[in-house]
Amino acid sequence: MIGAEDSVSTGISNPDLQTLLEQSASLHRHLCPRQVLGVRAGLYAGRLLPAEFPQTRKRILAMVETDGCFADGVSVASGCTLGHRTLRLADYGKVAVTFIETGSGRALRFSPLPDLRARAIASVAQAASRWHAYLDAYRQLGEEELFAVRAVKINFDLAALIGKPGTRAVCRDCGEEILNQREIVRGDAILCRSCAGESYWRPAD
Repeated sequence: MIGAEDSVSTGISNPDLQTLLEQSASLHRHLCPRQVLGVRAGLYAGRLLPAEFPQTRKRILAMVETDGCFADGVSVASGCTLGHRTLRLADYGKVAVTFIETGSGRALRFSPLPDLRARAIASVAQAASRWHAYLDAYRQLGEEELFAVRAVKINFDLAALIGKPGTRAVCRDCGEEILNQREIVRGDAILCRSCAGESYWRPAD
């Protein structure tokens, strides 16, 4: 685990935090606690890796473990996006994210400390509700008070996940184009994942 001695706690004084929170809120027309956690995780990761966030060079890949507000906060702070192929979803239903250096494979996983909600309520006793206590506390608490950070090793082929930009193949069965080396080869046949039996959909008729 990475402890407080390895971090720089900035809390609400970070000059970039408010701008990033406003950008995240604009995606939802409001700001919620999980967006704050996502932004704070991204800022923390930028310091620990270290990396220049929001990134522009596709050096870091973020694997978020839930969709929704938290993922948007992570994206805003880190610059990891679906459009740049640097944000991926591992849908475990957890408010957690792993940042991976694509060059070295080094990876750090960030997750809220188990007692965070209780400490948030205790630290903002005058809050109108638990929701408001979370919102205020997640902005004010230091990074090491928010997150457990763990160095991890990934269990997949990073190069295969990234693929080679610009590569194209055509599925033998449906004729649709396949990008980023996502085709499946069976004998002499090139198939897309749907035609190979891995589809998430089926014809309505």
